[in-house]
Amino acid sequence: MGCAGSTQTKRDWKPLENRSCTDIPWLILFTLFCIGMLLIAGFSVATGAAFRLLSGYDSYGNTCGQTNEKIPGIELSGQNHTGKRYVFFLDPCNIDLTQRRIKSLALCVSSCPQTTLQTYYDIRNFAITNNSLLCTYDLNPSQYTSSRESTTKCPKLPVPASKSLPVFHRCMPVNISCYAKFAEAAVNFFTDSSVLHTVAAGVMASKGVIIGLCVMSLVLSMILMVVIRYISTILVWILGAVVAIGSLVATGVLWWVYVDHQKTAESSQPGIEQNLARENATALLIYAIVATVFTVVLLLLMFFMRKRVALTIALFHEAGKVFIHIPLLVLQPFWTFLSLMFFWICWLSVLLFLGTAGKPVKNQEGLVEYQMDGPLQYMVWYHAVGLIWVSEFLLACQQMTVAGAVVTYYFTRDKSKLPLTPIVSSILRLMRYHVGTVAKGAFIITLVKIPRLILTYIHNQLKGKENACARCMIKACVCCLWCLEKCLSYLNQNAYTATAINSTNFCTSARDAFIILVENALRVAAINTVGDFILFLGKVLVVSCTAFAGVLLLNYQREYTVWVVPLIIVCLFAFLVAHCFLSVFESVVDVLFLCFAIDTKYNDGSRGSEYYMDKSLLRRNTGLISLDTRCFSVPYLQKPLNFNKY
Repeated sequence: MGCAGSTQTKRDWKPLENRSCTDIPWLILFTLFCIGMLLIAGFSVATGAAFRLLSGYDSYGNTCGQTNEKIPGIELSGQNHTGKRYVFFLDPCNIDLTQRRIKSLALCVSSCPQTTLQTYYDIRNFAITNNSLLCTYDLNPSQYTSSRESTTKCPKLPVPASKSLPVFHRCMPVNISCYAKFAEAAVNFFTDSSVLHTVAAGVMASKGVIIGLCVMSLVLSMILMVVIRYISTILVWILGAVVAIGSLVATGVLWWVYVDHQKTAESSQPGIEQNLARENATALLIYAIVATVFTVVLLLLMFFMRKRVALTIALFHEAGKVFIHIPLLVLQPFWTFLSLMFFWICWLSVLLFLGTAGKPVKNQEGLVEYQMDGPLQYMVWYHAVGLIWVSEFLLACQQMTVAGAVVTYYFTRDKSKLPLTPIVSSILRLMRYHVGTVAKGAFIITLVKIPRLILTYIHNQLKGKENACARCMIKACVCCLWCLEKCLSYLNQNAYTATAINSTNFCTSARDAFIILVENALRVAAINTVGDFILFLGKVLVVSCTAFAGVLLLNYQREYTVWVVPLIIVCLFAFLVAHCFLSVFESVVDVLFLCFAIDTKYNDGSRGSEYYMDKSLLRRNTGLISLDTRCFSVPYLQKPLNFNKY
């Protein structure tokens, strides 16, 4: 992937200097791929699939709202539906759960019935009054009777009052109670429609509280990103104390139980009972010894890793200062979410267009279905790959943007000389120089994710089959690919940071970042374990506060009879919001760590080789840096260098 030919010369780290374009071939390849996706979208529109999807079509292949051509072998095709703009289903409540579609004959009509039609007489009057035929096209309104022919070619009685959907022109029942079975089967939770209606009514009644609590979780997450630096120290030492005391107590309990069983074995009469007691005592002795060794190793690790844990706390504190200097970092999850939602909506629309762009074929019931064959199937696969690659590309753009802004902050000695909007500057650098690098990193993740998704699909298809060995092997492969994907994602993020610093291509940046990470393996382990735990506690804190506030509000408003579903909705939203925001915080910490590691490796604090790190970060980590006393000369630290050219 363009990695061949990478030189092994020593990397001369020059933050924010000598900016140049990176991975141009991958920029060209990604651009061509996106053009291909646009051509597929244009093809689906040009072939009439877009209009067919939006306007709807009947069961005979006629598109509503236009004049249609005759389809060979379909008797009622080729109809003139210029004045018939709505799709009407004869039995809208007959839903096929397997195929996830309405299993009913569809017709093009002039208008949807606004009131419930109880008899065929009502259907005939509606047809005459509104010039809208609700039975098949080969029946006249005078034939709308209770005959056998009418029962198969006319809507099922009673015909529910319906209303056309916005944009899609489908007549759908106003009362959604007929979908209760579908909802129950899909959710597999409610046992009768009364429970479904009660829950739905409770959610609708408490929608104001739900919206308010969701906003509250959003505000709490934003506040937590700033204040977490003040509580990280307390959380880390609480965690250390709990782990140490817990392991000591567990080990002590095992030794106490061993001694008790040993006394029981000695006092027992010779025989089967004594032998069994001795075997239990022996097993407990082994457990106690293993627990003792584990506790000793754990305590030694905690003792020798205490300074690296202190580095984690210091980086959390520094990350909080980053958000104060660059407040627009808080909005990064919003832009990424909006970009992903816009792309997913466009992608899904094109997929639906492609689903109706196939050739009309006659099914077993004598009706028309559009089937994809030949090149159209390859378009769908191409479109599916685009979903993964472009989604990963957008996520990688967020990582590169955050990395560029944090790198600008870290390697600017005088924080008053920071750009007015480091985030905007980072986005402009990304768009001008590093789109190819981001596209290449996203493609590597795509190469791992596609086979994992395929194997996951195969594993799900094999559920209930007798070949358990094959399912187990596939599951193992899925787990291995998942682990590989996570490792590559972490390496990619650090590669983007190296690119943001040195403006090197993806492979060079990944190699340099990997070397830095290997040299600081213990620090990486401490940051990833302790840091992840702190962030997890932060998510729990946001969810707990939101849930507690929800209980108080719902208890105060006694008219809300259903609490469970609103609280579940609020807690899920709170967790997702906290995860999105704290993921950005985690990215900032990772970028700061790589900058710190590079700073301590290539600078020693002497004149001409001063540290870039903030003085507070330097004071917190003096024990981690092997320096003599001249390394901490404040005048050297305050001397600015011109690293703001980009």
